[in-house]
Amino acid sequence: MAETEAAEGQPKKKSAAMMTIAGLAILTLLGAGGGWVVGGLVAPNILGAEQAEQAKKAKDEAAQKEGEAGLPHVSTEANNVVQLEPITSNLAYPSENWVRLEVALLFNGPPDVKLAEDIHQDILAYVRTVSLQQIEGPRGFEYLKDDIQERVDLRAQGRVSKVMFRTFVVE
Repeated sequence: MAETEAAEGQPKKKSAAMMTIAGLAILTLLGAGGGWVVGGLVAPNILGAEQAEQAKKAKDEAAQKEGEAGLPHVSTEANNVVQLEPITSNLAYPSENWVRLEVALLFNGPPDVKLAEDIHQDILAYVRTVSLQQIEGPRGFEYLKDDIQERVDLRAQGRVSKVMFRTFVVE
């Protein structure tokens, strides 16, 4: 009788293991099928976005070749505006924070490139001395704008009427 129970117990163990393996196989197939369906729903959107981006690039290149790049640039010698190269520097404290600043200068008369480069270097030197606490919030940004305008006024001696901030990013 003990032999019969032992013999009956072994097939039950094998069938339980087989059921577990079969259940895992079915769940795996369901997961793979669901992933395939969801991928099919999402993939056309991704492909459409890539095609739209390629079309936009092609349109921009065609417009540049034809000479009509859309809206004219603000910074031209005709309107006495000089856009300086982007200024990227780390702050004085904390030194792991970085700032990126793009500035344009509005000249009273014809633009002076040498003066614009000197002003660019002055602004870069000043930004390196600023701490994050000094430029936090809207009031801090206003103080930064005022300080940079004051430095530009000292360097330009009245030849630059306005400093225009194009971008200001702190990371």
